[in-house]
Amino acid sequence: MSSLDEQMANQIANIERGTGRSLDDWIAIVRDSGIEKHGEAVSMLKARYGMGHGNANLIVIKARERAAGGPSSPDAVIATHYAGKNSTLRPLYDAVIKAVSDFGPDVELAPKKTYVSIRRRKQFASVGPAAGQLEVCLNLPGNIPTERLTPISGMATHRVRIGDISGFDGELLGWLREAYDRA
Repeated sequence: MSSLDEQMANQIANIERGTGRSLDDWIAIVRDSGIEKHGEAVSMLKARYGMGHGNANLIVIKARERAAGGPSSPDAVIATHYAGKNSTLRPLYDAVIKAVSDFGPDVELAPKKTYVSIRRRKQFASVGPAAGQLEVCLNLPGNIPTERLTPISGMATHRVRIGDISGFDGELLGWLREAYDRA
């Protein structure tokens, strides 16, 4: 699997090739729109320019980074998640990301401040450190909670926490695949 930076560079190149506009042009469009809210700027790019959500979202992220004085690379953001006391969780994170990346070429990773959103057409999972464990949140509406698959509210419906690689088993992989297939 290539690094997130490489994936992002490839996505930007595809946007530029597909639209005939450079990333700088798109950033200027977002800036000149005067729209301050992230979601509204994404919606504007989708409505006015027929962009898909992933490309519009990336452009708005890059516009916001530029306005704030520069980007933090996705790899650097993820490194902060697994620094210090969470460093032992990095191999678990890497295993989850490797597995979901193998589901298909349409899997997108979107690092946030404390977790990584995993998307297809929409977010189907997220992963990040929580309470000394790796928390895998899944969008599985209608699934009956179990002792392991606990209900939550927000961007996902359920979560599983694992403390070591033995927790990343066939059952969890199956739930991830089910969430991916539904997305």
